[in-house]
Amino acid sequence: MKKLQKEVKEVAHGKPIITEDDLSKMMYLQAVLKEALRLHTPLPLVTSRESTQDVKLMRYDILAGTQVIVNAWAIGRDPTRWVEPDRFHPERFLNNPIDYKGLNFEFIPFGAGRRRCPAIQFVIVVNEFVLANLVYKYDFAMPEEVNGEELDMTEITGFTLHRKSPLLVVATPHLD
Repeated sequence: MKKLQKEVKEVAHGKPIITEDDLSKMMYLQAVLKEALRLHTPLPLVTSRESTQDVKLMRYDILAGTQVIVNAWAIGRDPTRWVEPDRFHPERFLNNPIDYKGLNFEFIPFGAGRRRCPAIQFVIVVNEFVLANLVYKYDFAMPEEVNGEELDMTEITGFTLHRKSPLLVVATPHLD
């Protein structure tokens, strides 16, 4: 949080609000968002595909006409692709060409190919803009009665993936 706030404050130079033009200068902000999407992909199961021909994938025979569902959640936590896959570590995306646009199959929070989310750029800009402005204006902390080590990050599935228990935080405006 402190590292992200430091970057946002340095880029903002005391302006009253972060603008869209500022976002391209915030590499750590982009890494934080990518890491959050890797660990907590919005759609855990990507739109199904149909095999057009018989294929042998790894040890599995997939016959033509078979519906295949891709588990983006499992891909984002695959230990053969990610070092310490269950750890939140945004630095893994710094100086790393992996992007969320569906071209790097180890990271597909919005799907890939022709059926990927058509609003990726809009969603990313809005999320970066909101996150940057929130950390620019506020400090966030857990309520006093909550121990961060005991935080339950269990997720439940539905059409989208979401937390089982709401995350409660205390937002304190910056005084500087």
